[in-house]
Amino acid sequence: MSPFELQEPHSLREALEYLDQDDPAVRPLAGGTALMLMMKAGVFRPTRLVSLRRLPREYSQIEASGNEIRIGALATLSTLERSAVVRRELPVVAQTLVTLSNVRVRNVATLGGHLAHADPHMDLPPVLIALGARLTTATLAGERTIPAEELFKGYYETSLDSAELITQVRIPIQPNRRGVYLKCTARSADDWPALGIAVVIDPDGQRVGDARVVVSAATEKPTRLNEVEALLRGNTIDAALLKRAGNAAAEEANVISGVRGSAGYKRQLLRVYVARAVAQALS
Repeated sequence: MSPFELQEPHSLREALEYLDQDDPAVRPLAGGTALMLMMKAGVFRPTRLVSLRRLPREYSQIEASGNEIRIGALATLSTLERSAVVRRELPVVAQTLVTLSNVRVRNVATLGGHLAHADPHMDLPPVLIALGARLTTATLAGERTIPAEELFKGYYETSLDSAELITQVRIPIQPNRRGVYLKCTARSADDWPALGIAVVIDPDGQRVGDARVVVSAATEKPTRLNEVEALLRGNTIDAALLKRAGNAAAEEANVISGVRGSAGYKRQLLRVYVARAVAQALS
């Protein structure tokens, strides 16, 4: 690796001051699980890394506040997995984390870094989009709020400015909603998925009141399937509707080929997994 400058600020403002709007070789460093691999491979050669590990504890706290869960961006994935608040109010998040990479990665990787990396194979982004999560970000000019579905713009591409940091993720609490995340992997359960599907449903008696369906891994970015959601809303789930939903997902999603399978293969997975996820969310 090439030599680089390392800064360890003790405040958010100091960290933002070390970032550089015009220099893409200056990057923040949270857990570093992805960044270090990129550096070792020579894909990224930083001139300066701004470590966030000394920032105040408030940026790694998890708490219920009013009708939402607030998660500091520096909370590690293993902390999320073990959090009593997350397990109680957001069980789909806790369940997703069990097969997200391995425990060594989860012990180090942070929620903010996981999202900012924008690898389309990441497991949490589709789940957070389906849950209606919002991100709070900060620059020297101030804060802004970004819906999770507006963060991802393409393959490893986000709407974040180069001198902008995610500080918090806020997820609304909805006691009656039911969520599930399913992924298809070619090898072990914690491998990168060929397809990820997140489904969150608000039941209305025997019918679907509202539905959010998000596909990832098989697409360039986590993507809501609006036509599938419209098909499910207001209807009673049966075998025929599940089949229609699966077919609609395969038609709507812009599926791409990759090392984990052809577009045709992933499209067929999508037909099966959308139907399976919807049925499991309601079971």
